[in-house]
Amino acid sequence: MTHEIDLYGVFVPDLLVWMAAAFLLSALARRLLAFAGFYRFVWHRALFDAALYVILLGGLVAASQRFV
Repeated sequence: MTHEIDLYGVFVPDLLVWMAAAFLLSALARRLLAFAGFYRFVWHRALFDAALYVILLGGLVAASQRFV
């Protein structure tokens, strides 16, 4: 079953909402990691950031499936 969210008459897929939430969480995580100096140990920062986003997105979607 496909779930959609109604935003003022426009139906938006759930995945778009989860993608936005994962983006905000990854932006926060990137700031915290940069502040802590973690990126000194990372070989390719852009690749690491992309992987972090995908992991957060997968975690949010998996967690949301539990509550549906």
